[in-house]
Amino acid sequence: MSDEAFYRLVACAAPPEGDCAKPFYKWKKTDISVGLIQRDPVFLGGKLKRAEASIVRALQHLNAVDMGLRLILIDGTPDITIHLLDIPRGQTITSSTAALLSGLTIANAITALDVEGSTIKGAAIGVSNTLTIRQYESVMLEEITQALGLITDIRNPHYTTRSILSQEADNSLKTLGAQDTMALQRHYPPD
Repeated sequence: MSDEAFYRLVACAAPPEGDCAKPFYKWKKTDISVGLIQRDPVFLGGKLKRAEASIVRALQHLNAVDMGLRLILIDGTPDITIHLLDIPRGQTITSSTAALLSGLTIANAITALDVEGSTIKGAAIGVSNTLTIRQYESVMLEEITQALGLITDIRNPHYTTRSILSQEADNSLKTLGAQDTMALQRHYPPD
């Protein structure tokens, strides 16, 4: 897929040579806060430590991209909230602390955006209790990338080992692919 086709697919759900199915959702500020605000008891111990470490690693990867925004890990009330939910894959989210996610069906993880027009005002990431520890780093990087507005997954076998946004991947990819980086830079051009 060309860079242009890849970017339009992940940013506005445009099929190759087709029209956008969604707006180009973007944050209008340059410092975006991220925080883990819900830790259901099933995640205590090793799962919680791995989840926390995967958030740190995802922010390191994303902040290494030369783009026009920066991600900051905070404890307070972040722009991007992360919820470790005691809900198995395939179930409906009913958490009152994750209002943006309520009513959605969870996969390994899910991201929902709070938008006004095409402006992202907030985002929530829900992580299922059936996600394996070895998948945390990949899934957290994918979901935080999607919370930046690259919300559409790629369903193309070519990208299973080339893009963090691949729907068919086995969640073993732990870094951004070349076109993932390009898409982030197009979405948030560096200063």
